[in-house]
Amino acid sequence: MCESRCRRMAERDKQPVLFTRIQTPFTPDSFHHKYTVLAKELGRGKFAVVKKCIEKATGKEYAAKFLKKRRRGLDCKAEIIHEIAVLEVAKSNPRVIDLYEVYETTNEIILVLEYAAGGELFSLCVADPEETSSENDVIRLVRQIIEGVNFLHQNNIVHLDLKPQNILLSSSPPLGDIKIVDFGLSRRVGSAGELREITGTPEYVAPEILNYEPISTATDMWSIGVLTYMLLTGESPFQGEDKQETFLNISQVNVDYSDEVFDGISKTAIEFIEQLLVKNPEERSSAEVCLSHLWLQAEDMSEPVPEIMPYISQSGEQHAKPLEEKNAIRFGACKHVDKENITDESSIVSKRLRFDDSYKNCHGISGVF
Repeated sequence: MCESRCRRMAERDKQPVLFTRIQTPFTPDSFHHKYTVLAKELGRGKFAVVKKCIEKATGKEYAAKFLKKRRRGLDCKAEIIHEIAVLEVAKSNPRVIDLYEVYETTNEIILVLEYAAGGELFSLCVADPEETSSENDVIRLVRQIIEGVNFLHQNNIVHLDLKPQNILLSSSPPLGDIKIVDFGLSRRVGSAGELREITGTPEYVAPEILNYEPISTATDMWSIGVLTYMLLTGESPFQGEDKQETFLNISQVNVDYSDEVFDGISKTAIEFIEQLLVKNPEERSSAEVCLSHLWLQAEDMSEPVPEIMPYISQSGEQHAKPLEEKNAIRFGACKHVDKENITDESSIVSKRLRFDDSYKNCHGISGVF
């Protein structure tokens, strides 16, 4: 995968999908002289590992991402440079993880990143009952995710691997703010030519990726629709028994909006998801439009929200849009799943919280920066 990806990148002189220039200098000093690296890993993949580290002089906590420069015998430094450049572009945005320093050794490049103490957003989906949160919390988190994605899109950057494992929390408890991480699959859009790649995580990829059609900012919005569905219901909307079934569900937009799945969840939340899980990318709501959506404007779910226009789903079914008064709900719509049971061999239904790793990932790491 890495070999084919690196070759494609090298051949795309006329289509610069990667940033090639960075401002952050590569610190020549020894990383280990300045930082103490803790043994516990935050994440690991074939070509990268993330560990918590402590700055010796100040005692401050950081996350260190160790990236191999050569993978399968090929130099993939260009993709690391691109990831650094994206983090530099987003330096001023509070919804994207901060980059502090970069070190280079003979075999690795080390990114010193902001440490998000709350861990992955995915952990909320498998939280213990006493740690569950309300639809108001989901609204706040989804709004923050879209704020970050909107900033990226305004700078012609698509993430292409938005999922709960790549969204961290600054703290928990209390429930902190989100931090978008892992730009190993991100690309520039809007430059010369069209961007077409088979990339991402199976359950979250948009139909245009499966069909090898042009990728755009709308591709990220599909993933946000899947993410929102999962946060509210505890189910992965397109998960099948295998990848082929999952891809078929995505291609046909087979989504269950039944009252059973969305029990206790507001109608405006369903309408929000329906405007994102649309097969035609041109018909999906943009990040900017989403930020004005009535569901994301709801500050207090106990207060009635003005009625909005009905939305006609792809199936032709009309959904009324008044936001009914709802009690607080848990992530996963009160459908608690034990962490120990989330495995491929589990007896839980196939669509319940099973996530595949990203594919076509030169960094070879999923769920972390």
